[in-house]
Amino acid sequence: MTINLQKGQKISLEKAAPGLKAAFVGLGWDVRQTAGQDFDLDTSVFLLNANDKLPNEQYFLFYNNLNSPDPDQSVKLMGDNRTGAGEGDDEGIILDLRKIPQDVQKVVFTVTIYDAENRKHNFGQVENAFVRLLNVETKEEVLRYDLDEDYSIETAMIMAELYRQESDWRMSAIGQGYQGGLQALVNRYQ
Repeated sequence: MTINLQKGQKISLEKAAPGLKAAFVGLGWDVRQTAGQDFDLDTSVFLLNANDKLPNEQYFLFYNNLNSPDPDQSVKLMGDNRTGAGEGDDEGIILDLRKIPQDVQKVVFTVTIYDAENRKHNFGQVENAFVRLLNVETKEEVLRYDLDEDYSIETAMIMAELYRQESDWRMSAIGQGYQGGLQALVNRYQ
């Protein structure tokens, strides 16, 4: 049974899915019909240390850097969907929770609009945005957060975070928008 999170809500993965070893995080969205052509959203993942910073640039996953730098590649971005067409997840990430290096204390899932300023795009033109977490072994959806606010000037969005609390991974529904696209998020975490 899926647990639907509200903005700001946090939950222990051990309580939500006891024994969870690997997770698939899917992100999806639809572009409103009035948004026009060439609307491209991109998922990025920031693997942060205890200071909420990237240890180095290899800990920033995006369409040109799909795998975490650890030998096990414990976090993998599954590629870039340039249209967002179709039902379900538009982009996804696979995480082996057992193998994420101990220096990674937080995994931040973001969505940004490619070339938003030049194309005059913003998240007000996006609808049905969501992030969900599935158990890789059972394929069952464990957690889901549906973005339900109107972000008419934002071009970057922090959707959710996984973070360590002692030996437990927890998920937090964030839903925080930013102006300045991907660069605003990179600046925040550098």
